[in-house]
Amino acid sequence: MVCDLAALTFVSPDPERLAAFWGGLLGEQVTTVRGAPGLAGPDGVGFAVRYVASAEPKRGPNQMHPDLKSRSLAEQDAAVERALALGARHLDVGQGPDAEHVVLADPDRNELCVLEPGGSFLAGCPFFSSLAGDGLAGVGRFWRDALGWALVWDVDGETAVQHPDGGPKLTWGGEPVAPKHGVNRLHLDLVPRPPSTVPDEVDRLVSLGATPAPALCPDGVGLADPGGNELCVVSPAVAHHAGEVSPRVAR
Repeated sequence: MVCDLAALTFVSPDPERLAAFWGGLLGEQVTTVRGAPGLAGPDGVGFAVRYVASAEPKRGPNQMHPDLKSRSLAEQDAAVERALALGARHLDVGQGPDAEHVVLADPDRNELCVLEPGGSFLAGCPFFSSLAGDGLAGVGRFWRDALGWALVWDVDGETAVQHPDGGPKLTWGGEPVAPKHGVNRLHLDLVPRPPSTVPDEVDRLVSLGATPAPALCPDGVGLADPGGNELCVVSPAVAHHAGEVSPRVAR
């Protein structure tokens, strides 16, 4: 058995503000996802994005950040301008003045990249094209087995997985791995496929290399992947109670 990716969860001191930022940036209306403000499956993404309240401070760069893939330079410029108008700011992470991608921080200082058009690695992915993470190849293989997704990249320690039907990629950059600063502010929520239960799924993930860990997830069981990144296993009943899905807003 494998599990499904139900949501990407951000913890935030102001989840309503952060949900409004990402809803405006992605062109989606904010709805309720498992009792929290969120986006019930942004266009082409295949999983929800939710924002939960937490006073956990940001202690350093996140282990995972979203990449937004532009189809043209005009779309890239428009996305950056939209993000800045919504409360983002430019961020220097050592990318240099010649970088074609634009690094930003959202209103909670979470990193994100607006990528330039072109290239084949993210071809066919939606605008929310990937979650880029710090981790060794074993982390990517863990997530391949956890989700049953295809391992679409495994070169020189860098790995990426993707759902067989497409959508965003989950990527890991290999060595060097940036140091982890406390509990991650972004984590993935997984839901077992019936007849598997939450205890069944926890046992399976532990057999793949996960370990018990706090994940700032009040409605599920917290674990960490082999790279120490938190995740949460929630029951199907909880995961499928996403509230009313609002109509999409054109980007």
